[in-house]
Amino acid sequence: MSNKPFQFKEFTIQQDRCAMKVGTDGVLLGAWASLAQEPNSILDIGAGTGLLTLMMAQRSTAELIDALEIDDATYEQCVDNLEASPWGDRLFCYHAGFDEFVAEIDDTYDLILSNPPFYTENYTTENEQRDKARFNFSLPFEELISGAAKLLSPNGTFNVILPYKEESYFLEIAKANNLFPLSITRVKGNPTSEIKRTLLELSFKNVSSTYSELIIETERHVYTPEYIALTKDFYLKM
Repeated sequence: MSNKPFQFKEFTIQQDRCAMKVGTDGVLLGAWASLAQEPNSILDIGAGTGLLTLMMAQRSTAELIDALEIDDATYEQCVDNLEASPWGDRLFCYHAGFDEFVAEIDDTYDLILSNPPFYTENYTTENEQRDKARFNFSLPFEELISGAAKLLSPNGTFNVILPYKEESYFLEIAKANNLFPLSITRVKGNPTSEIKRTLLELSFKNVSSTYSELIIETERHVYTPEYIALTKDFYLKM
């Protein structure tokens, strides 16, 4: 993946020091997460480049938007990206592991987001930084969900994007932590492809879930009206 800066309409992401580059998953989650409850405090778990943090800053009026990143080089680049944005005075990145952060933070957040490490399979590559960012041993779903439940305000929402194959497993763990799906959107690359991703909005309210499907393209580089509507405030060419 490219080390070149990624230019969005209102901010720029430098990513040459980050293992995980800007990708469709992060943009989808940042654009999809509901702000209907007008959150005043937001947390981005595993911030990486700072993409989700910056998208929340662009979309919301939240006074407090925090990011959390454990990798040294990625943390430094995230801080640089946040400070270079138009919203630097509202943004802060913590350099810590999630377990440490959960243990030390007493406050709660109205909106929590995470584009978490994927893959529960025992599989690694020769790139240790990318492995830590990408693979599930770095932040197991159980730890992510239990921590998010502790940090979430009573009426808050927790939003994630996952491989579709992990959806039922993730929801089982969420239920055990008294978190239930408000909204579920399943994402397909094109009309004939299999479901690839699941977007989940969870809360402490055990109510009927809203289900929907999002198709990204009708053919290569021909985007659906729904995908354009979702991402047009961010991508330069939308």
